[in-house]
Amino acid sequence: MGFFRAQHEGFMETLATWRDRRDMVPALLSQAYSSFEGNVAFQVQGFPEVACKKGCAACCTVRVVATAPEVLLAARYIRHMDGSLQRDGVNLKARIAEADEKTRGLGEAQRMSLRLHCPFIAKGICLIHPARLFACRGHASHDRQACNDAASGSPIEVPISMPHRMVRSMVQNAMQSALRDSGYAWGMYELNHALSIALDDEGAEDAWRGGCDVFREARIEDIDMLEMAAVFDEIRGLTSPA
Repeated sequence: MGFFRAQHEGFMETLATWRDRRDMVPALLSQAYSSFEGNVAFQVQGFPEVACKKGCAACCTVRVVATAPEVLLAARYIRHMDGSLQRDGVNLKARIAEADEKTRGLGEAQRMSLRLHCPFIAKGICLIHPARLFACRGHASHDRQACNDAASGSPIEVPISMPHRMVRSMVQNAMQSALRDSGYAWGMYELNHALSIALDDEGAEDAWRGGCDVFREARIEDIDMLEMAAVFDEIRGLTSPA
């Protein structure tokens, strides 16, 4: 897994360079998202074109999970956009709080059954598209109608782009591995809950950079972090396969 190891080392260098600096989160995610986009562009060659286009939000009813840096960057973007959005009659912080109230503690299937759109969606458009998360970047479909049918409750399998899913997993996991080795909270968190925490506490980012797991209450418990850590170490050759 040379790609994973190279990504891990690259993230380690970035974390060391930007440690204790205010813009560590944007620097880290600029690297992560650029790596994702560049590698996806290479990997999708020869595959069918994805059907995802602006204005389609069919998949934006699923549970979204994210790492702490992704949540913190999204919170920064929301604060930056807050004034202009409110002038347009959109209170994004209130939308997130309302979504959190409805979705907190729900599993993946329960969340999907609500058919409740992500609070960032307005008229089919993602209001934080430039700061969208790995979960969103890495979920791409080859069939828009299948997405619409699935969102309506039909028991249909959506043809997902495997290059998007694979590259998302490798880059995101390598970033998590580097965060773990650098002493930062590296878990996966439910987005609505974690964003509510970040937006209510302007010191959350500083606390996270100080080593605190500020989103602990929003951690996804059905993801086994000990198992993930063991896989990371095995890929990097730090342990032997069982």
